[in-house]
Amino acid sequence: MNTGKVTLVGAGPGDPELLTLKALKAIQAATVLLVDDLVNPEIVAFAPPHARIVRVGKRGGCHSTPQAFIEKLMVMAAREGENVVRLKGGDPFIFGRGGEEAEHLRAAGIAVEVVNGITAGLAAVTSLGVPLTHREHAQGVVFLTGHARSGACPPEWQGLAAAAREAHLTLVIYMGMSGAAHIQQQLLAGLPAHTPAAIVQRASLPDQRHAVTTLGELAATIAREGLASPAVIVVGDVIRGVALAAEAVTAARAA
Repeated sequence: MNTGKVTLVGAGPGDPELLTLKALKAIQAATVLLVDDLVNPEIVAFAPPHARIVRVGKRGGCHSTPQAFIEKLMVMAAREGENVVRLKGGDPFIFGRGGEEAEHLRAAGIAVEVVNGITAGLAAVTSLGVPLTHREHAQGVVFLTGHARSGACPPEWQGLAAAAREAHLTLVIYMGMSGAAHIQQQLLAGLPAHTPAAIVQRASLPDQRHAVTTLGELAATIAREGLASPAVIVVGDVIRGVALAAEAVTAARAA
């Protein structure tokens, strides 16, 4: 049997220029692409003309292609000898179900490779001109999902808030927009209301929007500014740098 292979490719946060060279080569060599909903069409356009493109949208709050169906498609195409690229927004192994897919493929005897992509949480804060970690403000970073799998235990937000306060951590929350009010309430049990926070929608894309606020005003800011998914929420002292950077730019222009 002429078995092909599957490559799980991270398409990054959206900007085509943030695609890695390895990801670009994988896309250009694909004969079948299974493309997530949030992948920029400009990135899909790098595929060769003969490649078969299959849209397998997966997006919170919208109709999604069942995960089992996607995994079945990958196995079938690989067993037919195709060079399959599973094209995912961000990084396949950061809330992209890449781990589940790799396990399924290996169990089916399919060769699988993973190509990392820039995750939205990193691109979001970078677009604001601040880091995720800083020697004076943040000794580490925690990536979290605000949308736990059905039946799974959600993050223990109060404990995480206490850890973030004690260890000076930046919290980066994916898929948390619909539950922002609940997350805010839970985090306030361990973090002060004046803790800096930011919401970044469609990070790295031309229509990116963002708001800088505090943890105590998080939900109100989201509602007032009309921010929505896809977006990440960032909580931590590194966000203070956004205001400081803006002040520095203003001062420089005045000088």
